[in-house]
Amino acid sequence: MDLRGKTLLITGASRGIGLAIGRKAAADGANVVIAAKTTDPNPKLPGTIYTAAEEIRAAGGQALPLAVDIRDEEAVLAAVAKAVETFGGIDVLVNNASAISLTDTEHTPMKRYDLMNGINARGTYLCTQACLPELKKSARAGRRPQVLTMSPPLSMKQHWFAPHTAYTMAKYGMSMCTLGHSGEFAKYGIAVNSLWPRTAIATAALQMIPGVDLDLCRKPDILADAAYFILTADEPASGNFYIDDEVLAAHGVSDLERYSVKPGTKRFIPDFFVD
Repeated sequence: MDLRGKTLLITGASRGIGLAIGRKAAADGANVVIAAKTTDPNPKLPGTIYTAAEEIRAAGGQALPLAVDIRDEEAVLAAVAKAVETFGGIDVLVNNASAISLTDTEHTPMKRYDLMNGINARGTYLCTQACLPELKKSARAGRRPQVLTMSPPLSMKQHWFAPHTAYTMAKYGMSMCTLGHSGEFAKYGIAVNSLWPRTAIATAALQMIPGVDLDLCRKPDILADAAYFILTADEPASGNFYIDDEVLAAHGVSDLERYSVKPGTKRFIPDFFVD
């Protein structure tokens, strides 16, 4: 199975992992809805919804760039309506948009707490809820709809919480959506899974964290390739918390050198939440 003719709504797809997944799907001829906030160029955060659309089209897909703050219910519902108007439905939702602040409780203002939980946990829930009617239609049409969320396996260990309780709560909120919705949506024939990297990924957001050496990271393409295998499975599984290199290994991909930011790197920065 491939993604030709399918419509993917990807949040946070103006750059990084979301854009990489969009490009990979576009190579099959998929329709990609780019739901993100960036409309004007920013020297610190390269990429807008419009430059992303250009890349999607260049890769062979159809693109619909939409300015969406996923904390805004009306904006999300309008984006879903526009996607349906343009492409006729939605087959795949990729919950990729996320906010990060690796700060302890003393140094996490409530404004930052609200931002992370509003985008990560609430935004994932809202986008899934808004897309659900279209995903159900896709299931009835035999198109094997899926929700794929960029969030980690749930590990209730103190060391994943103590350094940045607010961020962990927000990120695990996304994973709890996967856990709950995979069970809730099984009766509709909608697969719901999470995907997470084993190593740090070189994204614009990571570049803004002091002290991170991007040469010790992998490229977003590793997640795009893993996501592609998940989304094109003949019989999609549900309720899984996939790790990128394990997905690739299951499909015969053991040489990960091409994903290294710096060729020849053997020791990578491990990502959070992987025991």
